[in-house]
Amino acid sequence: MRITAVTCVKNEGPFLLEWIAFNRVIGVTDFLFYSNDCSDGTDALLDALARHGLVTHLPNPATNRNYQMQALKDARRHPIVTQADWVWISDVDEFLNIHVGDHRLPALITACGNPQAISLHFQFFANGGIEDFTDAPVIAQFTHSHNPDICCADTAIEVKTLVRQDFPLGYYGAHRPFHDDRKHQPHWTDGAGRQVPKPFRSAASKRRIRAFPARGARRFATLNHYALRSLDSYLVKNDRGDVNREHRAFDDSYWRDRNDAAWEDRSIQRYLPALNEEIDRLKALPGVADLHAASVAAHRARREALLTDPSYREMQAQLRAASPLCAAEARIRAEIGLT
Repeated sequence: MRITAVTCVKNEGPFLLEWIAFNRVIGVTDFLFYSNDCSDGTDALLDALARHGLVTHLPNPATNRNYQMQALKDARRHPIVTQADWVWISDVDEFLNIHVGDHRLPALITACGNPQAISLHFQFFANGGIEDFTDAPVIAQFTHSHNPDICCADTAIEVKTLVRQDFPLGYYGAHRPFHDDRKHQPHWTDGAGRQVPKPFRSAASKRRIRAFPARGARRFATLNHYALRSLDSYLVKNDRGDVNREHRAFDDSYWRDRNDAAWEDRSIQRYLPALNEEIDRLKALPGVADLHAASVAAHRARREALLTDPSYREMQAQLRAASPLCAAEARIRAEIGLT
């Protein structure tokens, strides 16, 4: 079974080897990376891995800031996608935690009844008070998240989707495919093998294009999303998307909404022995360990450079002091007189 992972990256160098190794462990056979505007060695590391035959690396074809959608449009025609049995569109901070069988993708597909698509719900993992970036597996460092069925005040949580080659595809979206056959509805399940809700499947409303209720939907798999990581890495992530913060207020709502640490889940750590072995195999390839180390050094250097800017020091202080409550929960508590 050929399973191709497709992703877009910018300055994700320190995290590439873990993500590639993890996906190889769960059964991904091929990787298609699109990169743009990298300054931390991400592109150099991907080029080295490509020379070893482990990934395909292309420059992002975007002609505007719509990087992901233009890359996905290009990916649809690439042989590594057209020749795959399944396509997994995911980001480097997302890890698919499979709860059935041998905890690999074929077991998930079988458990769901071999559908034409499987949409897996996010579970957002909190920062957990970790400030310093550490060059160690993300899945070992961050273990707390929100209640699985509720994120902030919403029971509908975003998904990413594994797509079979015979899905009646109109086009790939970042979170789900859009289909062009209104008469014959595809066999499309959630992570518990249940048909996805009709409003989601048909993209009936903007509110349900990327999300649907998560209750009971993670029976066979959970998509662990490490959107925050360490405070150091979050500062660098903000810089990646916004290179000039002068005279601009920082909105900490994204951080607060994903920094709910009420629930502990270490189940993904069952992969750690195999993951560490695979990372070591990748690092043993000529040039790979040195390029990974260079990306780690660049990540740390960028954090130090950012903290010479008063606006980033303010951001760091604001995140350290941020309420542990998401905005929705804080509002509800205020309405009923709780502080």
